Amino acid sequence: MVTTRYTQWDGSQKLKLDADKVFEKLAEMLSYTDDIRQAMDWMMRQGMDFDGVKVQGLEEFLEQLRQEMRQRYRDFNLKNSLSELERRLEEILNQERQTLESMRGQKPGVEDKQGQLRQMPRRLSEALRKLENYEFEDAQAKADFDQLLNEYENVRDLENFRERYNHMFHGPKSLEYEPALDLMREMERMRQLEQDLMSGNFESISMEDLKDLMGQQAQQDFQSLRQVMMLLNQSGYIVHKGDHMQLSPKGVRRIGQLALRDIYQGLLKDRAGSHTTDHRGITEMRPDQTRPYEFGDPLNLNLVATLKHALARRPGVPLALKPDDFEIYENDYGSSSSTVLCLDMSWSMSWEGRFAAAKKVALALETLIRSKFPRDYFSIVGFFTRAVELKLKDLPEASWNMGDPFTNLQDGLRLASDLLGRHPSRNQHIIVITDGQPTAYFLNKRLYCEWPLSFGGISMRAAQETLKEVERVTRRGITINTFMLDDAPSLRAFVEKMTQINRGRALYTRPDHLGEYMLVDYLSKKRKHV
Repeated sequence: MVTTRYTQWDGSQKLKLDADKVFEKLAEMLSYTDDIRQAMDWMMRQGMDFDGVKVQGLEEFLEQLRQEMRQRYRDFNLKNSLSELERRLEEILNQERQTLESMRGQKPGVEDKQGQLRQMPRRLSEALRKLENYEFEDAQAKADFDQLLNEYENVRDLENFRERYNHMFHGPKSLEYEPALDLMREMERMRQLEQDLMSGNFESISMEDLKDLMGQQAQQDFQSLRQVMMLLNQSGYIVHKGDHMQLSPKGVRRIGQLALRDIYQGLLKDRAGSHTTDHRGITEMRPDQTRPYEFGDPLNLNLVATLKHALARRPGVPLALKPDDFEIYENDYGSSSSTVLCLDMSWSMSWEGRFAAAKKVALALETLIRSKFPRDYFSIVGFFTRAVELKLKDLPEASWNMGDPFTNLQDGLRLASDLLGRHPSRNQHIIVITDGQPTAYFLNKRLYCEWPLSFGGISMRAAQETLKEVERVTRRGITINTFMLDDAPSLRAFVEKMTQINRGRALYTRPDHLGEYMLVDYLSKKRKHV
């Protein structure tokens, strides 16, 4: 029996969150930083959009809260907030003075008490504290004062509050004592909530205060934001090591899948991994796809589908099979390859969002190669003033290097070539992702760094030494495919020279138009848009 439960619509049902959707937003933020905690902080503060439904960020909650505070400043003033209690104290003192006056000459010390009452502090809380040890002669005045003294802490707090914020409350409505106390406590709750929102400490934020101070909708919106944080922490995409966060292997793979989906859907349909070959090599059967048998195909029969065809054509036994009944599994034909991805991590990559785009491209390529060609060797090299090998787990959190701001593509190619030399295959590739400005190189084992001759230009000696390295790589039979994130004429000329030497391919794309790039194929001597 199926049981259906209905609940009252409160607006929160519009948003259906899951860990994959939430992590996709984190992946977007992680394109711009190498710190997962910072990426999560950006998400929480800026908010997110899920299928047209907005999840407010902490900054929006803060602005809404501050608007509520500003509204109270505009509506109220505190000029008369203590007038009622000051009047009550004055009445008590007058009653005591009358009693003392009637006792003059009849009881010693009356004149001293009269002197004390003439020297009362102007501040109400100080007057109450001074009179606390005063021995009243008038019993009714004593009883009234004891009742008033119960308000001492509230009076003191309200006085302090008024001294700090009285100038901010300039509204037309003047509050008496009790409403002023309520306003003070409300403002204190608001200020505490403001501090909690600014700190981003979700555990300390009171849902009751959110509802009371900002309304039911704010409470629902904040519950959505807390759910986002909970899903991230429970998704398995992130692991905590003390105060440090890092991506889990699952998270690294997911970021690559998202990058591949976003950037290369169109490219993959046209050129499935750039591994096409005219020669039959290693085949891999694909049990998820079948098709009718054609003469010359390997007889990898889908036996169940084949028997179904025979029975559909003529029910009964014995079965009479015909070639038209045969259903076979699809096969992938591919050639083994070894690939190194060279990722530019120099200072110039910080301009115009280039590094965020480059990292996304790198993640997409890594995922493409590993998912479609798992037997291929794949490695990553990051190059700035020098080149270093990057582990796969480091790629999503990699960032451009301000400490070593130069671009040593020569060293990147050298290290990539060395790595490929340890993993020989018939097809060896280096994929370079760069903004194309070589400004550093090694000569006789000595490092040289040069700024370009002009903005957007080329460092001539660095370019020459880099092209020499391209020649050495080419002699080893390695193909260089280059992704350029800048298409300035001088940079384009350098990359085209590099591809002419190597006979590889160059793909141009700007950071703000990742899906639009031009494929330059020197092998076929033509250009075409992909």
